[in-house]
Amino acid sequence: MRTTVRYTALAAAGLLALSSLTACANDAAGTASTGSGAKGDGKGTKVKIMVGGLDKVIYLPAMLTHRLGYFDAEGLDVELLSEPAGVQAETALVSGQVQGAVGFYDHTLDLQVKGKEVESVVQFSQAPGEVEIVSTKAGEDITSPKDFKGKKLGVTGLGSSTDFLTKYLAVKNGVKVSEFSPVAVGAGPTFIAALQQGAIDGGMTTDPTVANILDKKAGKVLLDMRTPQGSEEALGGPYPSSSLYMQTDWVNSHKDTVQKLANAFVKTLTWMSTHSASEIAAKMPTDYSQGNKLLYSVAIKNTLPMFTKDGVMPNNGPETVEKVLKAFNPNIQNADVDLSKTYTTEFVEKAVG
Repeated sequence: MRTTVRYTALAAAGLLALSSLTACANDAAGTASTGSGAKGDGKGTKVKIMVGGLDKVIYLPAMLTHRLGYFDAEGLDVELLSEPAGVQAETALVSGQVQGAVGFYDHTLDLQVKGKEVESVVQFSQAPGEVEIVSTKAGEDITSPKDFKGKKLGVTGLGSSTDFLTKYLAVKNGVKVSEFSPVAVGAGPTFIAALQQGAIDGGMTTDPTVANILDKKAGKVLLDMRTPQGSEEALGGPYPSSSLYMQTDWVNSHKDTVQKLANAFVKTLTWMSTHSASEIAAKMPTDYSQGNKLLYSVAIKNTLPMFTKDGVMPNNGPETVEKVLKAFNPNIQNADVDLSKTYTTEFVEKAVG
């Protein structure tokens, strides 16, 4: 079997045309590797998975599973694709372009109220892994989310999980969603450029972007949600974020294939829990470090606490996510969300035990 890695070059709407982003996309395009594995079940063993940023540390298990050979070992033929924001991964899933999406669990709630049945089948994390950064220039004006009023705040994409969390932090601190401007700036070079050029005053992003911003002294950390403790302080509980989620009908009709995916991802999460950040970094594609292996290892080390060891949904996690979304999302405020339909532990429990 083979695992193919393909990147799509989709720029965030309204962004500056940045040559560095184009170069990165061109360098990554067509990246592929092959391996051999056990013969599959003949049904659904070819799986396309869209990731909301393959090089983001919060979604690291997707590429790492491929690099460790665990997809091949399960007899899966997996194609990993990449978009800059989780909301685009969601769109690819519900339109039928892919069978799975690696993105934030909160999309399953948002989709349910829109009439789409989608569920998390492997929960990678128990915290958002996100950091609210403010630019060096705006650092004195923004000392807490109470100061978001009138500011331009970067998110990966409108309707993305960074957009959701930014709105929640604003509302929680007395700022209406109409009183600040979310700006879609993606992640990596585009986020950093927007911060440096003043296109945004601050924004929400993840590693390795965070590590690069701090290294360049382009901004400072306002809120750190890369750990369960940081999630508790900012959001009031565990916040299950990065996950493999799929359409429920597809899960029910391809259980053998979903079980193999769960087996592979749980092996990866277990492996991550017993290896150092530098050992994990060494397994990843060399271009992910952007020429600074030490800084990339630091980025992984700072984000590792967010990951689960077994892919199981954390206790009270769905309730925290629902509370956050209800704070600002009128669709969810006026709906009864059936949380039991937004995730399943059936496959990870079998994988673990």
